[in-house]
Parts: sequence; structure tokens; C-alpha cells
Amino acid sequence: LKPFWLKPCSSIVDRVRRTSHQKLMARQFVVVFSISLLAQLLPCVAGGSRNAWSCWHPGLMNASATNDGNFSIDLSKTKVKAWEGWGTSLVWWAQEFGGETIATELADVFFSKGWVNITTNTGTYNLPGLGMNIVRFNAGASSFNTIGSDSMQASPNIHPVKQQRAVWKDWYNSDPNSASWDWSADPNRTRMLMKARERGVNRVELFSNSPVWWMCYNHNPSGADAPGRDNLQSWNHENHAVYLATIAEHFAKQGVNFTSVEPFNEPFANWWTKDGTQEGCHFDRSTQAVVVGYLREQLDARGLHDFAVAASDENNYDDAYNSWQSFDEATKQKVGRVNVHGYQYNHGSRNGLYWVATHLSGKPIWMSEYTDDAADGLGMSWCMNLDFYYLQPTAWVYWQVLDQGGYGLIQSNLDDHWIGPPNAKYHVLAHYSRHIHPGMEIVATGDISSVAAIDRSSGTLVVVGVNYGSPRYLEWNIMSAERGFGPQITRWQTNILGGDSYVEYHDTVIHNGTRFRSWFGAATIQTFEVKLAEVIAFV
Repeated sequence: LKPFWLKPCSSIVDRVRRTSHQKLMARQFVVVFSISLLAQLLPCVAGGSRNAWSCWHPGLMNASATNDGNFSIDLSKTKVKAWEGWGTSLVWWAQEFGGETIATELADVFFSKGWVNITTNTGTYNLPGLGMNIVRFNAGASSFNTIGSDSMQASPNIHPVKQQRAVWKDWYNSDPNSASWDWSADPNRTRMLMKARERGVNRVELFSNSPVWWMCYNHNPSGADAPGRDNLQSWNHENHAVYLATIAEHFAKQGVNFTSVEPFNEPFANWWTKDGTQEGCHFDRSTQAVVVGYLREQLDARGLHDFAVAASDENNYDDAYNSWQSFDEATKQKVGRVNVHGYQYNHGSRNGLYWVATHLSGKPIWMSEYTDDAADGLGMSWCMNLDFYYLQPTAWVYWQVLDQGGYGLIQSNLDDHWIGPPNAKYHVLAHYSRHIHPGMEIVATGDISSVAAIDRSSGTLVVVGVNYGSPRYLEWNIMSAERGFGPQITRWQTNILGGDSYVEYHDTVIHNGTRFRSWFGAATIQTFEVKLAEVIAFV
């Protein structure tokens, strides 16, 4: 049992966007351990959700106004040579709203950096555009045609919006121009993809939650009849790769070149079953290796040599580590990038995955999916900072920007086509995505509470700092610069528990060309843009 303070109080039952099976397991966990944890839980309950973080992160319990933070930024120590960007997945929310009038406002909010007025069911909000430049486009697995006497066997628990439309309808013909293919099956998500591209999205990944239903043993794209079983028919291993490569080729002809193609989604997880709540499929690790090989062959056969194969989008760092280590060297050579999801939150061996994937094998890592149910964004920022510090990804992707309750950056109920207000986590993410631009270098900081990136060509240093505890000063010392910065610094501030929401200030200055400090209220995030006084050399 992990120490209780390693998780926020709100996360005991249903922290992650997962299946009903996992929710049941989480509830059983609470019942079994609630008595032993009650003494530790009471401070969180008594303090309300706003104080829950003092139980989650041990540093919060000791931080005070007299315990100022002093941190270093070492410009000579590069963690990521070229940041690729920020993104989201075009899945349920894009299918639900991609065909609506509000789709244009949503595209502006998520994929541009202007200030956008967006009108939802609860009012009009003026939001800073997040400037995401990455989208993950899903290859659907569901269709409602019959093939002879065969038809899709849908889970009784899946919502229609989570049934992503497949464009390959049957096994009769692999020619994408034949009647076996329907390229009009998925208009809403395709429309949102094009809107994203118009606003500057320059990295698009194609990914699969499940093979098309008719490739599955039980014709059910939610999973197998029993947990932990492969559901892709062995004779369709190559057809799964053909499907993805054909979609990639089709979009390439439309001017959309996929950066990468990912054939799996949390493949080693055992919760993908026939009664699941979304599309999904288990793949044994040996099967993953076979599919990776076929996918590389099929992309190359179409001349798509620059479209990387990504793998394996495991649910957590430890599963990703084990899946990667299970591949032989020939399979690893066919993978261009390692994808991983962040659902171990502040657990798991981020640095272990970095070591085997990036340090030893030379593969970049994407944090390709993250969500949590805490609307305030504190946990999200902490996990994000852990990723920067240990995992060292080149990109970071939020799962569903529109989602229910605290899961969404903006609240939305897909069941009744409702969009509500932005959550505080929207503004928290803006502190990162609007300032840490593609091409910047991520440089070393002396702690997990801050992230630093530099554009050496323009001489712009960006520092994002978060105070998870009591009010105090945070101070940074910029190291390894021959001459100084400043003197003026622009900063943006969000008081996560109420107050400023991404407000710009011009009240911070550089001291001696290398040091600056700022007062942080409790649960506050600030972003600083520091300009070089003149062009300098870095040592």
C-alpha cells in the first residue's frame, strides 16, 4: 500500500478516465482499506477539496511564508533539445461537436493563441487560446453494416459517441477506392482536424483504440470475451496494419502528413472486454511486436517512409518500460517514438522509461495521453512537472479537452450535448502551452516545482513555477550565461483556488542580470518570460 499522501483525496474511487471494471476495483479498494486510512483521510475531508493537496504532496505540509524557495536554472544542461509541442486527441469531443457551429470557436480556443470569446450553455467566456499544435486522430473501429451474416457486436455499456466510425467496412477488398471503404463515415472529427490544421497544428498522429470490429475474434471492438485476451484475429494482424497505413496514405493525398502512426492504445491492459465503455483491445507483447513489423512494412510499401511507427501507448510508465524491454532489437529499430500515458500519476518509473527508450535506444518519448478528475489543475501541473523532470518527453497531450466535471479543460456532457464553463485547469495548462513553444530547449531546473525552456535564437527564457503550499517567495538563479538578462520581466499569474486567471503583470525585474523572485500565493502558478539584455553566449 502506497502512503496515502501520495494521492489527492478526490482520487480514491475514480481518479482516472477508465472503464466500469476499474471503477468497481477502485470502490472495492476503498471499502477494504477505508478503516485503516480514515485517520489520514480526515484532514483532507475536514479541510475540503481545496486543502486536499496537503495530503497528496508532502512538501505542502511544510511550506510556509518563511520557507522561501530558491531554485537554479542551468542553461548549459539541456534536457530536451527541441520541444515538439502540446496537443489533444480528436476522439469523442470532436465527434460530438465537430459538426456544430461552435466548432469554429472550439478550434480557436484550443489551437490558436488569440483571446477567444466562446459562448457555451452557461455563458460567454473570454479565454486565452491554448495554441496546441498537436492532434491525435483516431482510426475508428465501429460500423453498422452487415457482412453476410456477420455484424458488429456492440458492448451494452458503450455510449454512441464513443463508437468511432470505421472507414473500412468489410474484408472483401483492401482497395481504398472500392465499395469496401467509406471515406465519408467520419465527417465531424475530420472537420475538426482540418480546422486544427488551419490554425497551425503541424503534428498529427494517427492512432487506434481497437482494430475494426470484423477483425476481432468476437466482432466486438470494446474487447475480448475475457480480460487479458488478444482480440485481434491472428489472420488479421497484417490487415490491422493495412487499415492504418491506408488511412495514412489517404490523408497524405489530402495534404495531411501524419507525423506518426500508433497501432495500439493501452494494449497490455486487461480491462478491454466485451462489456466495456469504449473501444479497446488487449495485445500480448509478442503480438505487439508482430503488428509493429507489419505496420512498418505497410507504410514503406506506400512510400510513407517518414511516417514514424509509435508504440505502445501503454497505460502507465511501468507497463511502457516492460513492453519496450520485451521487444527485440529488430522491433525497436522499426519504432520511431515511444508513447506512454500518465495514469500512474506521481508513481511509476519515469526515469526508467527514459533510460531504456531515449538514453539507450535513442527514441523520443511523447506523453501521449493524460487526464484527471481534479478541476483545479494542481495535480495535473505536478504530474506534468514530474514528466519534465524525469521522463523528459518531447510533447505532452491532454486526452479530452471537453469532458465531464473536472476531467475536461472545459466542462462538457457528451450525453446531452452540453458545454459548460472552463475549469481552472484550463488556465493552468495555458501557463505552459502558450509560452513553451515548439523548438525550444527544455533546460535543467533544480526542483520539480518549476520548468524552464529557452529559445536561444531570440534570447527568450520561459520559467513556469508552481507553489503548491502556503504563500511564499520563489526565487530563481540563472546559471551558465556569460552576460545578463532583463531588466524587465513579463509574468502571468493564476490563483488556482480563486483570484487571477491568467493575468499579465509587468512588476518583476532581474537582479544582477541573473536572479529574480516573485511572491506566490497559496496554490498559485506563474509564468515568466525573461529577455536577454543582449545576445549572449552560453557556456
